[in-house]
Amino acid sequence: MQQQTEPRPVQTPLLEMRHISKTFPGVRALSNVDLAIYPGEIHSLMGENGAGKSTLMKVLSGAYQADPGGEILLEGKPIALNGPLSAKQHGIAVIYQELSLSPNLTVAENIYLGREKKTGFFVDRSGMIEGCRELLKRLGATFGPTTHVETLSIAERQLVEIARAIHADARILIMDEPTTALSARETDGLFELIRKLKADGLAIVYISHRMAEIYDLSDRVSVLRDGSYVGSLMRDELSADVLVKMMVGRDLAGFYTKSHDAHGSRGHVILSVRDFSDRTRVRGCGFDLHQGEVLGIAGLVGSGRTEFARLIFGADPKVSGTVELEGKRIDISSPREALDHGIVYLTEDRKAQGLFLDMSVESNVNLVVYGRDAKAGGILDLGKARARALEAIRSLSIRVANQNIEVGSLSGGNQQKVLLSRLMEIKPRVLILDEPTRGVDIGAKSEIYRVIDGLAKAGTGVVVISSELPEVIGICDRVLVMREGVIEGEVGGPDGAPVTQENIMTFATGLKPTGAEERRETVHG
Repeated sequence: MQQQTEPRPVQTPLLEMRHISKTFPGVRALSNVDLAIYPGEIHSLMGENGAGKSTLMKVLSGAYQADPGGEILLEGKPIALNGPLSAKQHGIAVIYQELSLSPNLTVAENIYLGREKKTGFFVDRSGMIEGCRELLKRLGATFGPTTHVETLSIAERQLVEIARAIHADARILIMDEPTTALSARETDGLFELIRKLKADGLAIVYISHRMAEIYDLSDRVSVLRDGSYVGSLMRDELSADVLVKMMVGRDLAGFYTKSHDAHGSRGHVILSVRDFSDRTRVRGCGFDLHQGEVLGIAGLVGSGRTEFARLIFGADPKVSGTVELEGKRIDISSPREALDHGIVYLTEDRKAQGLFLDMSVESNVNLVVYGRDAKAGGILDLGKARARALEAIRSLSIRVANQNIEVGSLSGGNQQKVLLSRLMEIKPRVLILDEPTRGVDIGAKSEIYRVIDGLAKAGTGVVVISSELPEVIGICDRVLVMREGVIEGEVGGPDGAPVTQENIMTFATGLKPTGAEERRETVHG
């Protein structure tokens, strides 16, 4: 692949990576990649899972050694990064998705970890406290140096990581998917801090799959595909069409697949949910879901979307609520009963509540159907299990060497497709998907949208809960909007306002779209 010339500002790069390649046994993860990073800029790095972003950043952080022939220059002078300590000494710091703090220590102890102040043979704790008090204040922290990290939120712990990097004189800050576990308000706070660091002259490398964040923050975006540098765009050149084409090698047209026709040939009501409430988060919620329909549930973080879905699935106890499936009243008090009725729920937390990370792809795909294929005497039919796993790998384009690979070693997008393939083996009549593309790259998102569309086309009723409004608008036939545990209104469908971000957000924030009836009562399809 011929690389495009990277557009460069007039000033001298703070750091350059030239002709960087990295080969693992049987795999060339990076191929002759160039990257320039300038002081006082937010430089986003994008690409599908497996494109080489993490490998390139591990080379920059000293965790990996690049193949011979490449070089790294700091302020125009070649440097050798022989390990993470060497990278830190050159002012390069990484804030990983999985934070690396010691929760049993104080904020000051974490900031000074490995570089403790000492008076003689003793640690100078008071000196450490004073040494980071002003820094925390400058970063806008609402906690002090003596606070124990275990009492802090994820966003506050992230701030401690950033404070530690700055205190160690970092000049280049690499942030890998930093907003994954943050609320909208916490994300806004992080963005404000990032802009402040940029104004102070730090160079920030920002890795994210979220287009809205890239548009909001970036001065420049570089794209990797299949281990190669594709090109860079300045802020005023950014567009979804161009970025997607650079990342996946094809146009955005057809990205949101919707070939099913829920409104033109609307099926009968397959699931009717009425008056669902719990003790704290959900109040009197309900809806009708039609066969072959993709129904969205939107709302701000904390609006009760996930809690509502878990009540329907029987994962949490309800105070009230009734369910009819195909016109017949059913009782669901546990996930097992929901599955027996063909109602399936994909959790928003695939790692903690969905997958068995230390088990193989084959085992994860077959987990709920092993008993169905058992031979006489309860002996497992391993041949069927293997064939099923191979078919799932083929049909969902799961990128693995073979079906025996541990799921924990896969990228987020491939993990999600393994979990989705397991649920599809149940042959669901109703499929509830909670944040189905969270932490998933653009290529995998497109494939998941294709699967959702195919299920709807085959007559499955699908409910999609998502925080990404372009996703909700792109794949759903109509959208219910929740606010403070109540279904505030509906967009789309015969009686709803048009499906736009503005109309969804007006309901989500308690306003009322022009020309639409407010619906605080149960919404009928």
